[in-house]
Amino acid sequence: MQTSALLRLTVATLVALAVLIGLGVWQLQRLEWKEALIARIETRTERAPMDLEQAIALAQEGRKLSYIPVRAEGRFHHTKERYLYALSDEGKAGWHVITPLETVDGDVVLVDRGFVPDALRDPSTRALGQIEEVVTVTGLARTSEEPSVFIPDNDSGANQWFSRDLPAMARSIFPGGTVQVAPFFLEARESEVPGGWPQGGQTRLRLVNNHLQYALTWFGLALCLVVIYGVYVRGAYRDGRS
Repeated sequence: MQTSALLRLTVATLVALAVLIGLGVWQLQRLEWKEALIARIETRTERAPMDLEQAIALAQEGRKLSYIPVRAEGRFHHTKERYLYALSDEGKAGWHVITPLETVDGDVVLVDRGFVPDALRDPSTRALGQIEEVVTVTGLARTSEEPSVFIPDNDSGANQWFSRDLPAMARSIFPGGTVQVAPFFLEARESEVPGGWPQGGQTRLRLVNNHLQYALTWFGLALCLVVIYGVYVRGAYRDGRS
């Protein structure tokens, strides 16, 4: 093998090796971040529930309340239900029923009551679950979602939502901003509901964490590259000698 060709091959190999190792290190950093995030979520969900009024006050101070347990007592406005597209744990298509709950003091929070299959989206098909009396709801505070190119646009006119856009959903329920809504959703925990629907407890607390596998993949590719480079150069050197 000519010296210039070997030099170009070596430079290209070193560049590729640096990229592969860099990707592996980045995945290890992501692993550390994800593990810390999972631990933080687990710690938050184990706290005693705070009252809705206190949670709203903290949120207005700029405190991050995501996954913090909150308790609210009031009445649902079932006629103002909104439907967020979702898949059940079994992969069946359906909707999360999001309903405004108004407390005696006049606070309003959008409660994700849980999942219903597509066939039960119409409230008349699950009338028993449309509770009219005062209820106590305990759930986890969840923030609004940022738009994503991978998620369809929300269609407020058709009442079909694909991302938790709290400001837009609140405007569609209370046009003109006439009602101040809590700056977070409340994802209801699993509880007994007449008729069985909606099914609460839909918060997914087990975050996907494949960063270690990804890191090992990148480091494995780097090792393969080194081996291939060594085998190739050794063979070329032998051919040159013969």
